[in-house]
Amino acid sequence: MTVILANDTPPAIRGMLKRWFVEPKPNVFVGTVNRRTRDKVLEYVKRNAEDMSLLIITSEPNCQGFRIERWGNPDRQDTLLSGLWLVAEEWVSPENQPF
Repeated sequence: MTVILANDTPPAIRGMLKRWFVEPKPNVFVGTVNRRTRDKVLEYVKRNAEDMSLLIITSEPNCQGFRIERWGNPDRQDTLLSGLWLVAEEWVSPENQPF
C-alpha cells in the first residue's frame, strides 16, 4: 500500500499519478503497486515536478508496518516520537514543538 500526500501538483503529474493510484481527496493518492512501479512513478514525479513536495507513506516489514518519506518541503511534517512515526499537519512554532 502506498499513500502520497502532494502539494502544488501540476495537472500533467496529477493525471499520471491517477493512472496508478486512486485520488480519494484532492492531492491524496492511494494505491497498491509493487516496489519497482512505485519507485519508477516517484522518480518520474521528482524529475518532472521539482517545485512539488510529497509526503510518501509506504508499507514496510517493520514494527509499525509502514515507512514515511518526505521530498521537497511538504505542509505536513513527519516526526519520530518514542520510536513511532507520526505526521503533524501544523506546528505552532518550532520552539513550541511538543517533542
